[in-house]
Amino acid sequence: MVINQMTEEECGAFLAGASLGRLGCSFDGQAYVVPIYFGYEAEFIYVLSTFGKKTEWMRVNPKVCLQVDEIVNQSQWTSVIVTGTYQELPELQFSKEREHARELLGKRFLWWQNALAERQLRLGDHAIDPLFFRIHIDSATGLRAGEVSASSLL
Repeated sequence: MVINQMTEEECGAFLAGASLGRLGCSFDGQAYVVPIYFGYEAEFIYVLSTFGKKTEWMRVNPKVCLQVDEIVNQSQWTSVIVTGTYQELPELQFSKEREHARELLGKRFLWWQNALAERQLRLGDHAIDPLFFRIHIDSATGLRAGEVSASSLL
């Protein structure tokens, strides 16, 4: 197996094709990681969510990370880590950005369902307000592992 560092462009191309990652945030010295669906563009990661622990924590500490991977097997995988800053997108102030987020996320099948359905099942509230946010990307780094071919050994 060979592990190679990915370029910023390769990280961007990988993120553009992905839709599920793990969002990391922290508060008062405690880390919290949750799966999220997202839409990517060059400077931002866009997310639809509902209000909860991660939102509370990100409002206090907007420094976050997103980890996205694709695992074919133990020797073929890709992993990208994005670090950035949380920015909530309230409806009146960011209507253009929210529409852009809907367009990006709308390219994914049932992109809205997990965020809203989970909250409705847990709380029984069918009038849950969607919360859009984005992560301003500070950096994106990645590693890609692949099998060594016989010809590369010669």
